[in-house]
Amino acid sequence: MTENAKIFVAGHNGMVGSSIIRQLTATGHGKDRIITRNRADLDLTNQADVRAFFEAELPDQVYLAAAKVGGIYANNTWPADFIYQNLMIEANVIDAAFRVGVKRLLFLGSSCIYPKLAPQPMQENVLLSGSLEPTNEPYAIAKIAGIKLCESYNRQYGASHGIDYRSVMPTNLYGPGDNYDPMGSHVVPALIGRFHEAKINRDSEIFIWGSGKQKREFLFVDDMASACIHVMNADKNAYDDCTEPMLSHINVGVGHDISIAELAQTIAKIVGYEGRISYDIDKPDGPPRKLIDSSLIQRLGWTPKINLVDGLQRAYKDFLTRQPA
Repeated sequence: MTENAKIFVAGHNGMVGSSIIRQLTATGHGKDRIITRNRADLDLTNQADVRAFFEAELPDQVYLAAAKVGGIYANNTWPADFIYQNLMIEANVIDAAFRVGVKRLLFLGSSCIYPKLAPQPMQENVLLSGSLEPTNEPYAIAKIAGIKLCESYNRQYGASHGIDYRSVMPTNLYGPGDNYDPMGSHVVPALIGRFHEAKINRDSEIFIWGSGKQKREFLFVDDMASACIHVMNADKNAYDDCTEPMLSHINVGVGHDISIAELAQTIAKIVGYEGRISYDIDKPDGPPRKLIDSSLIQRLGWTPKINLVDGLQRAYKDFLTRQPA
């Protein structure tokens, strides 16, 4: 990548997209060379609009961070929205990028693409080896399709057109710019919001969904953004050495996990909630464990920098800036 490369960040208002832009500009990339569009100005689910946008802007690189995302409740409640919108976004953006000659594109997936009972830690090669977690299967299928879109375009047009479309699979992300909607957020922002409210209301007890025994891995968003930029610009030979034509995605994680109960206790301490934490075992746990193997991206020369406690403190500080005065 050169400082003059014209870069389209799809999903720039989202948690990962906004962090990618912060890091691009911090490393000297000119803001005038970074292209963004608000949802009101460009509907990525509309094929004609997306094609017209790419024909007008002609970017050199594309970070495809736009997606419809949410936690267990949101995925269970709006499965049609999750599969349809994500399929349309990725199909429209990837195809339009190819049609105008974009050589390098990075697609952001999710670790939910892996089977519910995959061996831990999950390596890239367990993709499509078993049944998915039912609570987010539609979203996972859409993300798998995005990987396969990138692979298929590479296989058909890589040699003839010089394209190189890559995919990264992040573990659970959190940090500044997160969605704190209690009905649609992931576990970290949901717990931050609930513990903060319980502290303000002086609640003596708070209930957490599930048993608390399920284990998850968490990656701070700025680490994810740095990984995206690193993978996007990694030497092609080095990337090809880590992947295969039909197994081309790379995991991005921290390499260790924590139980939801431990996470809840940590967030409660950071927020300052001193009441009792109880668990609603009638609510779904999701997969018992989700830890990904990040050895391939480490081979490419990337490692995370921010530990969980520091990251959660930054996330809570961001949450507080979003509260009404």
